Amino acid sequence: MSKTYYSPTHEYITVDGNIGYIGISDYAQHALGNVVYVDMPDEGDEIEAGEDFGAVESVKAASDLIAPVSGEVLEANEKLADNPRLINEDAMANWIIKVELTDLSQLDSLMDEEAYKAHCEAEK
Repeated sequence: MSKTYYSPTHEYITVDGNIGYIGISDYAQHALGNVVYVDMPDEGDEIEAGEDFGAVESVKAASDLIAPVSGEVLEANEKLADNPRLINEDAMANWIIKVELTDLSQLDSLMDEEAYKAHCEAEK
């Protein structure tokens, strides 16, 4: 069964076993506005928790993507290269990268959906 976690920087990771799908939250895509470009790492790249692994650009701003966990990139969502607006259509369904997690304990420092909603409310 998969479970979704959230970071304070508005990335989510949906985890199934040791495979995670990382994207930006619905809250983040609303804040950014119309997404026009997604900068993604390549397959085989290593990402480190707390470090940037790419960026999302909108008509309003560019925002670094911060890795919620460490791992190896198994796949970048190529659909976003051709149509970055998919993130605006459904941020949770259109993940940015698929990773193999190297340390599942890193999930313990992330928020569940309820805690994330409270975090977003506090930011408003």
